[in-house]
Amino acid sequence: MPLYVFQIENAASLDDLRDGILRHSTMLQTAGCLRHVAAVEQKKEIVVDYLHWHVIDRNSSVIDRFKDGLSALEFLGALKQHPALLTPVLCHVDKKLTGLDLERVFKPDLSPSGSNRRLKENQTLAYWADYLLDCEEGEAAVSVEDVLMFSTGLRSLPPAGLDPLPQLEFLDNSPFPMANTCGNVLKLPLLDSYGVFKTQMDFGMQNSPGFGCF
Repeated sequence: MPLYVFQIENAASLDDLRDGILRHSTMLQTAGCLRHVAAVEQKKEIVVDYLHWHVIDRNSSVIDRFKDGLSALEFLGALKQHPALLTPVLCHVDKKLTGLDLERVFKPDLSPSGSNRRLKENQTLAYWADYLLDCEEGEAAVSVEDVLMFSTGLRSLPPAGLDPLPQLEFLDNSPFPMANTCGNVLKLPLLDSYGVFKTQMDFGMQNSPGFGCF
């Protein structure tokens, strides 16, 4: 919500409301919300009308093109008939990310079964699961969201999933994790103990270029 809308919404008196309307009259006039007010309670109407313009009216041509695209395969009709069914696919849900979420999303690229390297990879997968749990419980230097950010450049999972699908690979030539955010690939170091694994994961992610940037 724009700052000037907050100022109008938080007006404590009629004089404050009129002052806010005067200061932002150009934008309110553009939105068709400029009006004379006789009571401070009218600020709610102004805010609602402005937000409707800001979100819907000024983007009407874009919304119409989006609806036309959805109609091409008759998806728009299905969406109108079954909105609750399709909401999880189309709408973001403010759900706290868990370690189990990442464990399920990232699929490991494993060596052939029975090989010495596969044994190391299986052990590292156990370290990975323990590390995610520590991240979730605040026992690591980074959070679960930080791990996802390091790996994909995102802090939450999109409703429609990630493309390409996130993948785990394994490193025997580096003690620190590496990532390819374009390919959604996280590379885990093959180390001898969980303590060392946790320390190197923390250090590697915290000291990577761009860590924590959007």
